[in-house]
Formats: sequence, C-alpha cells, structure tokens
Amino acid sequence: MFVLRRWWERYGTLALVAAASVGVAVAFKQTDGAVVFELYQRLSRPFQTDPARQNELVNARIRELQQRLAEVEQENQRLQELLDYKPQSTGEPIFAPVVGRSADRWWQHALLGRGRKDGIETDDVVMASGGLVGRVISVTDSSSRILLVSDASSRVGVTVTRSRAMGVLRGKGSNTAVLEFFEKLPDVRQGDAIATSTYSQRFPSKVPVGTVVSVNLNASPAPQAEIELSAPLSALEWVVVYPKPSKPLPEGSAEPIEEDFEEVELVD
Repeated sequence: MFVLRRWWERYGTLALVAAASVGVAVAFKQTDGAVVFELYQRLSRPFQTDPARQNELVNARIRELQQRLAEVEQENQRLQELLDYKPQSTGEPIFAPVVGRSADRWWQHALLGRGRKDGIETDDVVMASGGLVGRVISVTDSSSRILLVSDASSRVGVTVTRSRAMGVLRGKGSNTAVLEFFEKLPDVRQGDAIATSTYSQRFPSKVPVGTVVSVNLNASPAPQAEIELSAPLSALEWVVVYPKPSKPLPEGSAEPIEEDFEEVELVD
C-alpha cells in the first residue's frame, strides 16, 4: 500500500494527463472532430461577428449605394434636359450649378457656382429646361448672381404665342407672375402659352416663360393675366447661361419694353 501511494504521488498527475489525452483522442476519432470543433466554436464565439449584425450592415451599405445611384441618375437626367433644350440664342451655353439662395429672398435672387473666369458676364441670359429663369446682374471671378423673373422688380417683354398680343411680365415673388397688356381688349385666354417678345432687348425672342391660368380684362390701369412660370424656380439646381443678346430693334418699333433690373454687387 505504501508503494502504491508513493507511485501515485510520483506519477499520478502524469497518468491523469495521459488518460485524458487518450480519452480526447478516442472522442475525436469517434465523432470525426465534432467535439473539438464545438469547443472551438464556444471559445471563439465572443470574438466572432454576429451574422445578423453583419447582414444589417451590408444591407445598410447597399441602401446607401442605391440612394447615391438614384441621385446621380436624377442629376444626369436634369443635365440631359438642359442639353436637349436649345433656345433661340447665339453663343455657347455655360452650364452652372445653383450654389446659394437666401430664405428671405428665395424668389428674388440665386447664386451660381460659375463666374467671370468661366465666361459669364453681366446681363447674360439664364434659362432652365422649362424656360426663362432670369438674367445675371453681378459677377465675380468664381460666382455670379441672377435676378429671377419671379422678383417683383423684374420686367420682361412677352407675347401670347397664339394671338401675338403683347405686354410686360412682372414677378410676384412666387411661381406665378402678372402680365399687363398694351391693348385694351387683348386676345388672350386660359391655357395660352407665353414667350419672350421679339421686341425684347434683354432676352432672346420666343423663349418659353409660362402659361396663362386666369384673365382679368377689367383690371386697372390695363388688362391683366396671371401667368404660371414654366421654369422650376422653386427648386433650381442647374441652369444654362447664354451670352446677352445683341440685336437691333425691329424697324418702326419704340424703345425696349422692359425696364431696368435691380443691381446687386458681389464680393469675392
């Protein structure tokens, strides 16, 4: 008994290790390593990424890329509309992004991200895919400010394309404007298209401006019509700038029918 105790004290630990090793080897052989794999999974689980969380991150990234793609496609469509729009104007167009607008002057001014170094000058004509937007009133090297046709101080000579009745369009600070006719009984009705006049000295002729939504022939001092502007002035992102027109007045005509715009200085 004493000999057995001495042997256990000397070799007992080694015997237990050997027995455990044999047991693990037998279990590994019988389960084809499933026990060891399960043990590894349990020990490494805290360091592994949650599959559900990983899928959520991947799906979020996919949604982000889809939204970016949709935005790019929309911007490409807007630019394509500008490319396809060819008003009767001379000179090469300059495409410019709208980079600034003031909340309290939303319908008056807009700031473009192109300027003198890009070829833009004061009095250049600004258009969008829907038609007339306004004109450039001040320029710096890298930016330019435009006065929108919706501004109350703007005056644009226009004509009814169907009947050729003429008048002056003035802004109302919204997406509608007022057309005051020169005639006492103009031939105009709801739905008529309005375009810039051939007498206009600030804008090329026949540029779309808007559509008649209502008529008031009893207005004082001259008959009036309410015009819905065709250019998307409330949500401008890109515009196209054309050189200011240089043309003589038609023979026998009077002075230009638009009055001056407000002038605004820019600071670089």
